[in-house]
Amino acid sequence: MPALRDLLARHAPLLLIDTASARVQAGWFEAGREPRWTVREEEAGTGLFRALDDLGVDPGRAAAFAFCEGPGSILGIRTAAMALRTWAALQPRPIFAYPSLSLVAHALGRRNVSIIVDARREAWHCATVGADGTVGPLRRVAAQDLTGSLVMPDGFRHWSALPALSVERVPYDVPALLAATAACELFHAAPEPDAYLHEEPAYATWTPQAHQAPSAP
Repeated sequence: MPALRDLLARHAPLLLIDTASARVQAGWFEAGREPRWTVREEEAGTGLFRALDDLGVDPGRAAAFAFCEGPGSILGIRTAAMALRTWAALQPRPIFAYPSLSLVAHALGRRNVSIIVDARREAWHCATVGADGTVGPLRRVAAQDLTGSLVMPDGFRHWSALPALSVERVPYDVPALLAATAACELFHAAPEPDAYLHEEPAYATWTPQAHQAPSAP
């Protein structure tokens, strides 16, 4: 898995988009220059494209794209994914994704802590940092099963009640988080970008039957 610095060494200029939280955060990375960032406090359908206007960026100039796959706002992430699919269809380029909770966990640099965001139905997405500093795999945990120190990034909506345990809020400032994790192997290739799903949706099947009048007694 490449780190941000690896992507920049191979794929600059890079357009990075994060719509996992309630804010649209977009960055433009060029070789030998400081990254340029903009933040939009609006829904992704308009905020994403206004962010590009703020940066003065034509997506056609990007050699590659990166985005946050979540967990987070499904609508926001899928809006970004749709835009990336369109741009890559017009001009094929690599697309890379990174997970929101692992980004926060690595940037915090703490041990024995769990980063959480709402997974709905009284459950939470959870990435736990162990005693050795290793960030574990993303899990879906029932609220009553959360234990230890809990951290939740700001700007992530939640529909379930917060866990009974104390939850520390930390900024979801993507420029600062990425600057702190530039050497961490957080990215993976995402040729078909989409929002993170803990599991694929399951659909019930049924056998259609023609309606019939009830039988006479």
